[in-house]
Amino acid sequence: MKSLLNRADDLTRRDFAGTLAKTFLGVSAASFGMPAVTARAAGAGASELKQIATAKRVIYLYMTGGMSHLDTFDPKPGNADIMGPTRAIATSADGVQVSEYLPRMAKQMDKVALVSSMSSTQGAHKQGNYYMHTSYELRSSIQHPAMGAWLLKYRGKLNAALPGNVMIGNDSSHPGSGFFESSLSPLMISDPAGGLRNSEMRMTEDRFNFHLDLANKLDTKFIGKYNQRNVRAYTDMYDDAIKLMRSQDLAAFDISGESDVTRDRYGDNTFGQGCLLARRLAENDVRFVEVTFGSWDTHNGNFVEVPEKADVLDQALSALLQDLEVRGLLDDTLVVLATEFGRTPEINQNEGRDHHPKAFTCLMAGGGVRGGQRWGASDERGMEVAADKVSVPDFNATIGYALGLPLDQVLYSPSKRPFTVSDKGKPVTGLFV
Repeated sequence: MKSLLNRADDLTRRDFAGTLAKTFLGVSAASFGMPAVTARAAGAGASELKQIATAKRVIYLYMTGGMSHLDTFDPKPGNADIMGPTRAIATSADGVQVSEYLPRMAKQMDKVALVSSMSSTQGAHKQGNYYMHTSYELRSSIQHPAMGAWLLKYRGKLNAALPGNVMIGNDSSHPGSGFFESSLSPLMISDPAGGLRNSEMRMTEDRFNFHLDLANKLDTKFIGKYNQRNVRAYTDMYDDAIKLMRSQDLAAFDISGESDVTRDRYGDNTFGQGCLLARRLAENDVRFVEVTFGSWDTHNGNFVEVPEKADVLDQALSALLQDLEVRGLLDDTLVVLATEFGRTPEINQNEGRDHHPKAFTCLMAGGGVRGGQRWGASDERGMEVAADKVSVPDFNATIGYALGLPLDQVLYSPSKRPFTVSDKGKPVTGLFV
C-alpha cells in the first residue's frame, strides 16, 4: 500500500482509480464505465425557455455509417433509376410509405414520426457521427457532451442504483461526457448477452468489506493530498459501482431471464438483443440508453447489404415499440433512430450509394411525439430538402425539448466558452401531440 501511495504522483486519475479497484476491491473500472474523458468544470446561466417534459427517458438507436434513406424510410416510387430493385409499401399511417425491406415497421408507423427533411453540414463519418451526437463540429481543442450527458447534467438519475447513461455496442468515437464530469459518461456494454461484466462479487462479503475499508483509508489519504474535483468524481463513481453490485436492480442487465420467445422476437443478433436490454433498462428507469448498429456504409453492394441490415432493424425496432407500448412505457419514453447522413440517389458503378448529408431521414416515437406523420420532405429524387428543413442541432433540440431540458441555458467549458444543449438548434414542436 505504501508503494502505491508513493507512486500516486505519477499516476493519472484513471490509472489510480483502476489500480485501486483491482488491488482492493477485485473489480474492473471498465466494467462500470470508467471513462477516459477528462472531467471538467462548468458554470451555468439561467434559462428563460420553459417547456414541459413529455418524456422521462430516451432509447437512442444509432445507425452507424450513414443509412440509406431511399432504401428504408424515404423511398421514391416511380423513380426506377434511383431506386434500383427497392420498392415502396404502404403503412399503417395514411399517406406514408416505407421500403419493402421494413414490413414489420410498416405496421407500426402509426406510432412513428418520420423526419424526412434532415440535413447535415458534415459528410464524413467521424465528423458526422460527432455532429449528430453533440450538435457541434468536431474540434481538436475541445470535446462536447453527448445528449445523455446533458440529460443527466440537468435532470439527474431516475434510479439511484443504476447508471443513468448506458451505451450498448461498439463506438470508440462516442464523445461521452465531453467537458462535463466523467460521472456523466455512458457505461459501455459491448455485448448485451454478456450483460455487465465483472459485476459479481468474487469474494465473501466480509472479505470484500475488509478490502473496501483498506481502499477507503487509501482514498482518504489520496484525496487529502490531491483534493481535486476530478479525483472526487472517480471516488463517487466507485461508490456508485459498489452500490450497483449490491443492488437487486443489477438484474436489469441480465437478458437471460427473458423467455426464448421474447428474445427471438427481437432477433438473434447483437442489435436485437441490445434493443431488448434497452427495454429492460428503460423499465428500470435508466435515463438514456443508446444502441448502435451498422455499418450502413454501403458504397458497394447497397442492394445486398441494406435488405439484410433493414431486416435486423425491422425486427428489433418493431418488437421494441410493441413491448414499450404493452408495458405502458411508450408514453414517457422517447425512441429515437438517427444516423450521420443518408446515401446518394445515384447508384455508383459498384451498385452502391455514397455519402449524402444534404437530405436524409431520422425518426422519433413515443415520449409525446405524434405518430403517423412524416415531417418535412426531400425532393422527388431524395437529393435535397424540399420542405421544412431540420438541421442536426434542430433535431437534437427536439430531443431536448421532449425531455424538458433548458435549451437556452448556457454552460461554460473550462476555456470559458459558452455552450447549450443543441447549439443554435430550434425544436420542431409540431412533432408533438
